[in-house]
Amino acid sequence: MEHYFRTDDLAVGYDGNILIHDINVKLEKGKILSLIGPNGAGKSTILKSITRQLESIRGTVYINAQELSSCSPKDLARQVAVILTDRIRPELMSCAEVVATGRYPYTNLFGKLTAKDRAAVQEALERVHALSLAEQDFSTLSDGQRQRIMLARAICQEPEIIVLDEPTAYLDIRHKIELLDILREMTQKKNITVIMSLHEIDLAMKISDYLLCVKGDTIEAFGPPDLILGDQAIEQLYGLRKGSYNLLFGSVELTRPEGSPRLFVVAGNGYGIPCYRALQKQEIPFATGILFENDVDFQVAKELSSHVVLAPPFEAMTEAQFEEAAALMLQCEAVIDAGTPTGTFNQLNFKLLRLAEDHKIPVNGSKDWQEGQIWNT
Repeated sequence: MEHYFRTDDLAVGYDGNILIHDINVKLEKGKILSLIGPNGAGKSTILKSITRQLESIRGTVYINAQELSSCSPKDLARQVAVILTDRIRPELMSCAEVVATGRYPYTNLFGKLTAKDRAAVQEALERVHALSLAEQDFSTLSDGQRQRIMLARAICQEPEIIVLDEPTAYLDIRHKIELLDILREMTQKKNITVIMSLHEIDLAMKISDYLLCVKGDTIEAFGPPDLILGDQAIEQLYGLRKGSYNLLFGSVELTRPEGSPRLFVVAGNGYGIPCYRALQKQEIPFATGILFENDVDFQVAKELSSHVVLAPPFEAMTEAQFEEAAALMLQCEAVIDAGTPTGTFNQLNFKLLRLAEDHKIPVNGSKDWQEGQIWNT
């Protein structure tokens, strides 16, 4: 397989001091690579080094088998467009004029725009859905609009590679999605390679063909997201000591309540998740069950409780599981019925509720937690 972009034993840092070494990346043309890792890990340093914004300390960067160090600044600008986190502050320039600066590699010494250049500016603005902003003063734009204009400027360069440092920073959900959609479209329709750093792990997993996990003085992992990210990968990469990250959901769960369970939640089929999170907010430890291992409730319950009674998927619950759940429930002060419908396989959860009533343990319905009345601590 031909690799359009490649780094060999790259080492980066400042003033001759190596921050990260042994950076080995291989990318085919038209793919997306995202750098993820904790703040200060060196993601921006890597990006600046591969774009020659910062001189690398050791190793080589190749684009299409050519060493990047041998490219003239103008040749490099024709191949690589860069959008860094540093905000440009052009004085009295319209958005179209800012985008037009992306034509620098193709203009003459006087920077005069040709009809082809002006057409490229128009096309770039259209591609990022910003034609209406063309005559607006760039300094008056919102963060989302600025990012679109800077992306249009990069597109205007007609590069083979676009490098972006935290392009979704400061953007709301809508503009994050729109920007990433544009990048994905460019890889598919223009065969442009995208290299960027992202803080949103869920977005990085969904849009990236490859991830580069940066931690410490070396690369933690490099490869397709589904191959390199195991159950504990994010916790290890970011050094999480409290809370957890769910790879399946792409979501963060906050710190699990400590202590013996005070409430037992009879749940399943997604009905328990709002209840689990409401209890976590109130720092009330709880037990829950009986849950099937493939139940969506289990994905959250395992992060927020140390007491989860499980049943194998696609099989009816057993008496042994009922006895385990009943033992936990009878130690609790109250039970919450999350409202999960009873079917053929989960009949024993209905039996748990009847057992709680027989033992005079208060059973709260699903509306109780919805109205903020789960527990008066």
